[in-house]
Amino acid sequence: MATVHLRIGDLVWGKLGRYPPWPGKIVSPPKDLKKPRGKKCFFVKFFGTEDHAWIKVEQLKPYHPHKEEMIKINKGKRFQQAVDAVEEYLKKAKGKDQTHSDDKSKSDKGRKAAKPMKIIEEDDEDAFKGGSSDKEQTDSDPEPSSVRRLVAGTVSGFKWESSPVKDDPHFHHFLLSQSEKPASSMEPITKRLKIIEEDTRSTSIQAADSTAINGSITPTDKRIGFLGLGLMGSGVVSNLLKMGHVVTVWNRTAEKVQSKCDLFIQEGARLGRTPAEVVSMCDITFSCVSDPKAARDLVLGPSGVLQGIRPGKCYVEMSTVDPETIMELAQVITSRGGRFLEAPVSGSQQLSNDGMLVIVAAGDRSVYEDCSSCFQAMGKTSFFIAGEAGNAARMMLIINMVQGSFMATIAEGLTLAQATGQSQQTFLDILCHGQMASTFVDQKCQNILQGNFKPDYYLKHIQKDLRLAISMGDSVNHPTPMAAAANEVYKRAKALDQSDNDMSAVYRAYIH
Repeated sequence: MATVHLRIGDLVWGKLGRYPPWPGKIVSPPKDLKKPRGKKCFFVKFFGTEDHAWIKVEQLKPYHPHKEEMIKINKGKRFQQAVDAVEEYLKKAKGKDQTHSDDKSKSDKGRKAAKPMKIIEEDDEDAFKGGSSDKEQTDSDPEPSSVRRLVAGTVSGFKWESSPVKDDPHFHHFLLSQSEKPASSMEPITKRLKIIEEDTRSTSIQAADSTAINGSITPTDKRIGFLGLGLMGSGVVSNLLKMGHVVTVWNRTAEKVQSKCDLFIQEGARLGRTPAEVVSMCDITFSCVSDPKAARDLVLGPSGVLQGIRPGKCYVEMSTVDPETIMELAQVITSRGGRFLEAPVSGSQQLSNDGMLVIVAAGDRSVYEDCSSCFQAMGKTSFFIAGEAGNAARMMLIINMVQGSFMATIAEGLTLAQATGQSQQTFLDILCHGQMASTFVDQKCQNILQGNFKPDYYLKHIQKDLRLAISMGDSVNHPTPMAAAANEVYKRAKALDQSDNDMSAVYRAYIH
């Protein structure tokens, strides 16, 4: 096979791990980004995203010779938008090339035709002073000494001539996790992705992102069980089925078992009569219920999970509960030869339906890997936290503590605006154009202003998470005054019969 020589400015298809080939362009890396040791690689900017990565040469293919092949195997909407972005880029590059040629022909009329000029756009950061972009880079090449930085050194400041698909949530795995000394603007990303293993007591995190939107998930051949078809579980099961998994379902609320399960049976799911039966029939069984008591009852109760566990069976607890409950369940499952993973999720009913949850896992790493296609189907990103089972529960309680406190503060701001004669809509408009802007803020505030408290995440569940987080703080003698204050507001809302409404109904605690 002929050797393919690549250089700065070349359009390529880049392949990273199990993710699908994606169109990109080889560009100069930021000057503070160290090239990984080992095999030869290039720094690639991907079209249709705001993402970049070092990609090994053997995982790169020239764009044009492989275009038709790649388009045949990838049909997703995001993928097509990325290809369209490449074509738009090529059109603009051709236009600039033509303009340059016309100018050149006027000034050099009569001269011998020159070799066609390779166009390098501004976003290539053509900063190898004295170097040649035609020279093939090797591992011994020096790092560029004077890379022109855009937007005060921020990596996300690279600009494409095309119109990228902004904030594509499915490609966060590309984001510069290799940087040893990142710029301050990159630190939140690199800290999130970097795996820390020097200290065995430390918590290490790894992200694995969904490729569901590109239709490239290969479902596991393992039989999947799912216990609990509430707000979160229903969306998860639906996405598992859509992506081709074989799923057996069971719901713990007796009066709702038939109606809920029937919907999924119509989509191809199988029905389990008890948790024990589901576990015995399946290789991996997920559980997603409301609180610690429900999680314990599901495993330890009559016809519970423990009665169906056999050596090698996998049990994945997705409920948000306290770490003590997780450690208890892990112990009883593994005592029967089972394999245990905790994998609580961050999100809402809508995000669950959209397959855009964030999964935080801990426990048996091999189970996490076996669940790869399932996590891709149900979420946009999954993290594995090393160390003992219970670490994911700790992390999720902290996340939900912050979210719950934040929602209470937003509700307080809205009601204070009203009490002082200010427009609540103007308050929201200003908030959503400032540094605190987010989809979460916009949607929750709009629901409040419209009086729509249809549950997307139950108020009673966020109050439960606040209570558990406060208790966790007590166990390590750490103050949680903000969470404690927010918890009192949610307790007031529950007293006003808002438990089964959305968490945004905490607003009503301020107006009664």
